[in-house]
Amino acid sequence: MDFGAIVSDWLAIIGDAVWLVMVFVLVGAHVFLTIRTGVIQGKLPQAIKMTFKRDHTAQGDISQFGALTTALSSTIGTGNIVGVATAVLAGGPGAVFWMWIIGVFGIATKYAETFAAVKYRVKDHKGDMLGGAMYAWERAFQKNGKTPPWAKFGAGAFALLAAIAAFGIGSAVQSGALTNVITTNLPGNTPQWLTDAAPWIIGLLIVISVALVIFGGVRILSKVCERLVPFMAIAYALGCIVILIINWAFVGDALMLILKCAFTSEAAFGGTVGAGIMVALRFGAARGLFSNESGMGSAPIVASAAQTRNPARQSLVSMTGTFWDTVIICALTGLVLVSTLLANPDVQSLIYMKDGVAISSDVPAGMIGGGAALTSAAFSAIPFVGTPILVLGMILFAYSTILGWSYYGNRCITYLLGKRSIKPYQALYLVVAFLGAIGVGDLVWTISDITNALMALPNIIVVVLLSGMIARETKHYVWDNNIDEIDETPIPVFDDK
Repeated sequence: MDFGAIVSDWLAIIGDAVWLVMVFVLVGAHVFLTIRTGVIQGKLPQAIKMTFKRDHTAQGDISQFGALTTALSSTIGTGNIVGVATAVLAGGPGAVFWMWIIGVFGIATKYAETFAAVKYRVKDHKGDMLGGAMYAWERAFQKNGKTPPWAKFGAGAFALLAAIAAFGIGSAVQSGALTNVITTNLPGNTPQWLTDAAPWIIGLLIVISVALVIFGGVRILSKVCERLVPFMAIAYALGCIVILIINWAFVGDALMLILKCAFTSEAAFGGTVGAGIMVALRFGAARGLFSNESGMGSAPIVASAAQTRNPARQSLVSMTGTFWDTVIICALTGLVLVSTLLANPDVQSLIYMKDGVAISSDVPAGMIGGGAALTSAAFSAIPFVGTPILVLGMILFAYSTILGWSYYGNRCITYLLGKRSIKPYQALYLVVAFLGAIGVGDLVWTISDITNALMALPNIIVVVLLSGMIARETKHYVWDNNIDEIDETPIPVFDDK
């Protein structure tokens, strides 16, 4: 009896059940908060302009741009490449459409959750900023200086689930996907001993390069991300555009197929990949959240450290992250994959069905392996530029995501156990990254899907509970043109010892 397979099957069942609920919760929250904020998506042009402005007179540890790029370092990751491929494999091309829609409406949720986090941020014993859903729960419902037990539970639940989720979405999944893509694209004449040792070598390099940054604190982390994220995102987007130009004759058909499969059960790519509307929606929503993290409450943790005059300013800046991540990067990847599959029959032949899920025939069954192999095959079909774009993108995306989520995890563990827990947590985080590189595999991807959904619940609940305050202050700051007003509310000190 294969107990590993049984555990994996049960986790997949749990994941499907959780996401069936989360699809409705997320879509409902995104639509609700879009209405409550007055369709804040309409302020995207203003928000993008504000991204590059610095205000050293405002309270905070890092610049608004630094906070955004640090958040983007964790959101622009394997979800934008391998995650999109697994969505196409499991949910059909229609999943790309639902991923995009989740991104558009998720902009409002990213704004609202960041507003709550910045509004209720605190300082630690050194004066550094701490924030996130746990502090919103902790402070928003206080009476006479005391937090009610139910709010304490909400805060603790979010912090615990986020600290656990960081091991999956931020560490093991990223290093595993990175290793898969690199090893899949090793030259054919690579010695067998080097091929066998590659995951261990890659894992060791990941541990060393991540450790050099994360032990330096948020200021070092933000400086690295300010330089790394714009370069990697622009380079990858330009590479995708080059591929779409090469595939130009198939781009229109790819768009039509994505739209058609979003609303029908029509099979695609020679009858190989097809899914119903709910399956496409489930995987589009899951991979969309995995990619842009709107509703999860992760990005607001670092947004709380930003130098900002009021919560609305940083919330506007933060919401652009969802736009860049899903509306742009994921959409480009989806079009590249679908158009390349249409243009290249050789790539189509690599896919077959197993247990109702499409996977690649040249790798063991599995979503990470299948997604990485499909992505590698799709990009390698483009002469000269395809494979280098993919490998460089995966290395930079996965590395930056590991960095960003390490910060989220240590802020959450600080809330739960105090500052003394940070170093042990970071050490364990590095161990998990190494294990992901050498083959933890698809089980971690499934667990990540589940923990992502579960950590989103306490975050969404507190944001919805505070939506009246968010709507009221958004009207004052944003819609009544008081965006430069300074919020002089004192920021309290939180005991992090």
